[in-house]
Amino acid sequence: MSESQAQFLQQLHQLNRRQFLGSLSLGIGAAALSQWWPTDVAGAAGFPLNPSLSVPLARAKRVIFLSMAGGPSHLETFDEKPKLAQLDGQPMPESYTKGMPIAQLQGKPLKCLGPRAGFQRYGESGQWISDYLPHIGTVADDIAIVKSMVTEQINHDPAHTFMNTGSIITNRPSMGSWINYGLGSVGENLPGFVVLTSVGGRNPQPIAARQWSSGFLPSNLGGVEFHSKGDPVHFVSNPAGITRDRQQHLIEAVRDLDRMRASDRADPEVEARISQYELAFRMQVSVPELMDISDESPETLAMYGAVPGDGTYASNCLLARRLAQRGVRFIHLYHRGWDHHGGLKQYMKTCCNLCDQPTAALIQDLKNKGMLDDTLIVWGGEFGRTPMSQGGGDDPGRDHHIKGFSMFLAGGGIKGGVTHGETDDLGYNAVEDVVHVRDLHATMLHLLGIDHRRLSVQYQGLDVKLTGVEKARVVKEILA
Repeated sequence: MSESQAQFLQQLHQLNRRQFLGSLSLGIGAAALSQWWPTDVAGAAGFPLNPSLSVPLARAKRVIFLSMAGGPSHLETFDEKPKLAQLDGQPMPESYTKGMPIAQLQGKPLKCLGPRAGFQRYGESGQWISDYLPHIGTVADDIAIVKSMVTEQINHDPAHTFMNTGSIITNRPSMGSWINYGLGSVGENLPGFVVLTSVGGRNPQPIAARQWSSGFLPSNLGGVEFHSKGDPVHFVSNPAGITRDRQQHLIEAVRDLDRMRASDRADPEVEARISQYELAFRMQVSVPELMDISDESPETLAMYGAVPGDGTYASNCLLARRLAQRGVRFIHLYHRGWDHHGGLKQYMKTCCNLCDQPTAALIQDLKNKGMLDDTLIVWGGEFGRTPMSQGGGDDPGRDHHIKGFSMFLAGGGIKGGVTHGETDDLGYNAVEDVVHVRDLHATMLHLLGIDHRRLSVQYQGLDVKLTGVEKARVVKEILA
């Protein structure tokens, strides 16, 4: 037996069966994934590419996902329903609701609630958009409104989980983690997946950090929450008395210890931890500079309605553009305030006043900088709201609704100025060109140059995908 063979057997002996099979499958998976990665990103992900393989042409390089947490009403934003207005205050026809899942209105008298906003046509395309969103109206020709969205979970936390991971099963990777797994991160000094949150409106929606978890994927693919007030990231500043040189020595020592550990254990999480420590060290310089928006021109700040350090959705939209410029692959903004079970008119006005102008500004700013063509923007909530009223008084609200709601997309290969799908006359059921959340995920991946059917990881004996095992389709009708 040669010396090299003896060394191999000795190393193999140190691995238990699970570790050996895990390391073997990782190598096989990497080789398989290398067959479909787009050429321009395969190097960033660290895998070779077979250049003879035909792959979809990537239209988008990054995603900015604008989540209106709580569920904005489609009936006061993008889905005008004259028939519902005619039936305002009358009993909801039982033919719509019998046997259907309803959240808090279950077992209660159901009355129609007409739209609490007027609608106008905007742009050369003539898109119908509500009076609550006049700034988004100015970019009507840049957006594709999908009015036939459906989802499967009727309460907030599971609905967010389903929107973010394609499943309600715990420990599943979020879409930002999937995308960074598939494409790799571009920037060296920032995470590939960043999360920003803001509040304003009724009953700020709690968002658990597991919504941007990497699940069973390596932990360095998880989202990193940045704070637009105070320290941008916890512990990004060194404690008193700790210099940058001393911090670097510590990071190098930890890295060396981790690599010693990695040398006798085939655990990819060790390498993930090494990269996290090194990235955290680089972020100590890059993040404070990124988060200081005071270097933006007065005109840009006014366009967004942003004030440096105020922690608003407006400032977060401006930060999203800055993150996109620095190579962040997936940027997820949550505005927590859209849960309008009561006070619909009051709180729709509040939320739209906070979110309408910055959203339009982000689209226009990216367009002005030549970045909209390769930046995919997605706007919407985890579900919609019922056509039936909830609560009494002069300003009732709407309950959760999953059978039909609206979202819009822009940039990154999306056809602007189009409306896709329809709900019925009362805005209850999506009845034409229905788009499931899985279809949204498939379309998003397609625009990034990824075939959703082939982006999978073996976990607990299953080939797990963002789009699940059910059939999902790319919504080609809204592609440019």
